[in-house]
Amino acid sequence: MPEFTVNRRSLLRAGLGAVGAGLLAACSDAAATPPLVDPSGGPVADAEAKRGGTGKERPVTVTATAQAVDLGGGTTAATWTFGALPGPAIRTTAGDTLVATLDNRLPVATSLHWHGLALRNDMDGVPPVTMRPVAAGDSHTYRFVTDRPGTYWFHPHVGVQLDRGLYAPLIVEDPREPLGYDEEWVVVLDDWLDGLTGTPDQAFTELRKGMGGGSGGHDMSGMSGHDMGGHAMPGTDADAGAPAGRPSSFMLMGATSDLLGGDAGDVRYPHHLVNGRIAADPEVYRSRPGRRVRLRIVNAGGDTAYRLALGGHKLTVTHTDGYPVVHEEVDALLIGMGERYDALVTLQDGVFPLTALAEGKDAAGRALVRTGTGEAPAETVRPAELNGRILASSELRAADEVRLPARTPERTHRIELTGGMARYDWALNGRPFDMARPTDHPFLVGGGERVRLEFVNRTEMWHPMHLHGHTFQVGEQGPRKDTVIVLPGRTVACDFDADNPGQWMTHCHNAYHGEAGMMGLVAYRA
Repeated sequence: MPEFTVNRRSLLRAGLGAVGAGLLAACSDAAATPPLVDPSGGPVADAEAKRGGTGKERPVTVTATAQAVDLGGGTTAATWTFGALPGPAIRTTAGDTLVATLDNRLPVATSLHWHGLALRNDMDGVPPVTMRPVAAGDSHTYRFVTDRPGTYWFHPHVGVQLDRGLYAPLIVEDPREPLGYDEEWVVVLDDWLDGLTGTPDQAFTELRKGMGGGSGGHDMSGMSGHDMGGHAMPGTDADAGAPAGRPSSFMLMGATSDLLGGDAGDVRYPHHLVNGRIAADPEVYRSRPGRRVRLRIVNAGGDTAYRLALGGHKLTVTHTDGYPVVHEEVDALLIGMGERYDALVTLQDGVFPLTALAEGKDAAGRALVRTGTGEAPAETVRPAELNGRILASSELRAADEVRLPARTPERTHRIELTGGMARYDWALNGRPFDMARPTDHPFLVGGGERVRLEFVNRTEMWHPMHLHGHTFQVGEQGPRKDTVIVLPGRTVACDFDADNPGQWMTHCHNAYHGEAGMMGLVAYRA
């Protein structure tokens, strides 16, 4: 099964058909790990009951299938999707119960993870921690209360399947929506190679070999023959991004960004998509001048941060990762993988590029906004706003109604982000996560505690760190988020209240870093 690492294969051979709790106990060193709250245990059911809800059910079926998708401009890719690219958005109202059945028509096992939602633990969709993977030809129903309005999304949590076409927005609407706007546009960003230059599994196999030599991140001093944009220089290996002496289809060298603190990414992508379309043949959003539009922006990429701007317009940021912030007017947004932003914009008269610059990679995706007559700008046009005010998420402030009350953390976990490209040994605290022993070395928390996760980046690359099942506050006054960019050499303190019992992953949302081992388990003591 190509979507599983050796550890996942050994886990399946060990008997993944067992009930989660028994399997996890069998795979773990009982002497090293105290009893943990079971993902389907009583505390989890009690927490779900406290969410209450409207009692209204929202039934949907999500079908995972292999298909050819039209990316525009005559470009077709064989990939896996949820029926379209992106998959059809699921919409619920806060308090409704989502009843989502995954129908797996793929040739391999998969799952659905509901990114950003504080839901019941056994519905989180993370094999082998919270469930068995859904085998090829099988189905599985997820059932949980969607109690928090916001912009979310869903994707598999198996191997590097995320870097195919298996993703879709999940919008939880607020029945008492405080924002005033006329229209809504969901914008999903993605970096794309599947079915064009190979598959994500092939890319991961190559990356896993590392660059050889050295001990840190991308050491450009040894990459003679490549410029800092990742392109082959005249008279050298024509395969851009190939380490000396070894041809490469996937490894990107020389991608750098001041906004990201240096190294911008590992993977070469032939295209960057906005709502499933390449830049040469973009989606066109049609409206009228003066209309106020709410943008719901999701970065579903595997390895790329995007700097996003709408030419001729400013954006008013209202939310990040589903939670409201004190409104800020910006020219552009920097969006890491897994992050979401909501922004309001009042449309002008004309045709304008919505440009998603692949940060540090000398490439971009785009869509067009048309409110009047005129020629569309050329694909190569880069709006001036891309170099205007770019607000880092740490500069945002949580809205008063969602700011955590001041409290000294009862528990602090210092989580060092370690590894590099030389050996592709990404890990937390120097220890790669072992899918065959998922409850070894957990970050333990107690119910009711204020917990601080200190992400300390010891690597030469940025990492978008994601926590399942909770939202944290960034710093003392920062935004409420579930995914935060941690720059090289920086420490980011993230506080949350331990009010959702179970076993929850925290990991880098670079799909390849996470699969290499930059994951850990935040687990509640039983």
